[in-house]
Amino acid sequence: MAEEQEMEEKKTRMQDLLQEEYLKSLDGIEDGQLVTGTVVQVNNEYVFVDVGYKSEGRISRDEFATVPEVGDEVKVVIITKEGKGGQIVVSKKRADFKERTDELKAASESRSPVLGKFEKVIKGGFEVDLGGEYKGFCPLSKADVQRVEDPETMIGITDYFIIDKFHGGTKLKSVVNRREYLDQKIKENKEKFFSTVQIGDVVEGVVKSFTSFGAFIDLGGFDGLLHINDMSWGHVTRPKDFVKKGQVVQLRLINIDPETQKINLSLKHMQEDPWTTFEQKYNVGDVIKAPVTKITTFGAFIEIEPGIEGLAHISELSWTKRVNNPKEVLDVGDVVEAKILGYDLDKKRVSLGLKQLEENPWDTIAERYPIGMTLSKPVVKITNSGAFINLEEGIDGFLHIDDISWTKKVKNMASFCSEGDVIDVVVIRVEPDNRRIRLGVKQLEGNPWHTLRHDYPKFSTISGVITNVTDFGVFVKVMGDIEGLISKYNLVGPDEEFTDEILKKYNVGDPITAMVVECNPSTQKLSLSVKEMVRRSQQSEIAKYIHEDNENDTYSLAEMMRYKDEDKEKEDN
Repeated sequence: MAEEQEMEEKKTRMQDLLQEEYLKSLDGIEDGQLVTGTVVQVNNEYVFVDVGYKSEGRISRDEFATVPEVGDEVKVVIITKEGKGGQIVVSKKRADFKERTDELKAASESRSPVLGKFEKVIKGGFEVDLGGEYKGFCPLSKADVQRVEDPETMIGITDYFIIDKFHGGTKLKSVVNRREYLDQKIKENKEKFFSTVQIGDVVEGVVKSFTSFGAFIDLGGFDGLLHINDMSWGHVTRPKDFVKKGQVVQLRLINIDPETQKINLSLKHMQEDPWTTFEQKYNVGDVIKAPVTKITTFGAFIEIEPGIEGLAHISELSWTKRVNNPKEVLDVGDVVEAKILGYDLDKKRVSLGLKQLEENPWDTIAERYPIGMTLSKPVVKITNSGAFINLEEGIDGFLHIDDISWTKKVKNMASFCSEGDVIDVVVIRVEPDNRRIRLGVKQLEGNPWHTLRHDYPKFSTISGVITNVTDFGVFVKVMGDIEGLISKYNLVGPDEEFTDEILKKYNVGDPITAMVVECNPSTQKLSLSVKEMVRRSQQSEIAKYIHEDNENDTYSLAEMMRYKDEDKEKEDN
């Protein structure tokens, strides 16, 4: 009995001791206190946490973003020391809220960046999830360093913010500022960039935007320029052909100026300059086979190798075809053969020719179209000064308006021929170096001017028909449809004076005889004179009269003229 009683007393004392220890452990606990516990068990519904007391706290798995494992430490808030059944009640969610409150408050006071996420667009800006049930308001103007054109594109972005105004609670009372954080970050990145990089370094960036002269590369909130001339060793006209917007690219730093903050980048310097080995690979006269990369109004660019393009000028595309635009004979992507005509390494230019791979028809043009050769060919084009006559594919001869007639003055080429007409012509001049052939129509017949000069030399008498009477003289048509002019002062005899009444004696269609005083085939000028004809006729009569007189009867020329005048007076009376 004594032993049993002693055992009971020990048991009672042990219970009292344990109760005392338990009560002591609860003495320092206050509702709302933040403590650290250890996960001791996890099941499908709860996470059990030992916070150092007699009982364990039970937390719903829903309060964890990631379910912890046994042994992990978690922070919880004591809700009450005595829950149902005497268990302590704790909350992970409230612990997170309390901890986030302290973090946000401290960050607001020190203007340190805090993590947040653009959650939705609201009036004037965005609602930002700051974590721990905290929501912040970010004005539209403070959401980025650049103007936000489409607010919806910001939703879902997680980044750091500066807290301009902090208020406890979960409502949108805190005002946050992402722009200030970005400005600070850009400043830090820029200072680090300028202090660490050197010319020749390879840097990474994102293609931000394009201009006509190149592309801007985002290097971390600040831009570097990738100039169009630094995109390729070859010819570049469109920056978008070499880089795409949003593309992450590695570029070589070729120039940096800390004072002006200018940064120049290069894509082509990521590779060796192919021009340095050009002369080792190519010579003037070499034939290359390569694709057409670009066509302009003045020629076509052909890629000899990556980074080296040559230009085939429009004049070097064909010997005979009149190419108005290279697109008439070439397309981008065509693989063609071309001959290297020349190059300039300093200017990084190569001249190419396509026609040089074909026989030049102008080399033998004089053999195929000798001077004097007659042809029947079509008119392909009319101009103010003449007509182009097609001799063969790609080769036209030119008929000048002055080579249509020896005697007629053609004022309008269209009055002589039309496009499509087949006319007879003769080759009168060939110029292979200038690629010209002159044709004539009047040369098909003999030159009537030469015939006239031969048959009617100077001071010979010729007859014709008056074709026009003007105030300065009379036009006369003679043989070969040639017109000559008798000036008004040459319409009267040597002893007469010209008056306007003289012209009234002459009418169009009247026959007339005069003397040739000038016949010039080169200038097509025929001058006639009645006065000279009369004068020479008089001289001839006098000479005849003197010849028929008796040799003993000698008269002076003066006497002869006096007696002649006396006879004339008698006739008049």
